[in-house]
Amino acid sequence: MTQIVEIGKSRVLRFSQNGPVLGTPADANDFISEAWSNEADFLAIPVDRLGPDFLKLSSGVAGEVFQKFVNYGLGCAVVGDITQALNGSGALRDFVRETNKGKSIWFVSDFDELVSRF
Repeated sequence: MTQIVEIGKSRVLRFSQNGPVLGTPADANDFISEAWSNEADFLAIPVDRLGPDFLKLSSGVAGEVFQKFVNYGLGCAVVGDITQALNGSGALRDFVRETNKGKSIWFVSDFDELVSRF
């Protein structure tokens, strides 16, 4: 079940494990709409909700989706284990390391880690 969680000054929309997949840049519009309807400023999206090409940086999906979120003033965390994808891609490892240094896009292993980042 999707829920709003207040963490500090942020309203985090915590998406459930099940639901529509974020597989294309166009799919991001549904996530943005849900964030706005819940007055959220940060999205917590389970890795299970990502499409099969999302973590393949060569597809361009992640970059376009994350840019769209940032353009609309939304932070985002991908929540869950992406070890297998990281092991298969040096570019993804670099991307995750760099985004995790910022304040807008994070990759975290679980929701508790996300809470501690705030």
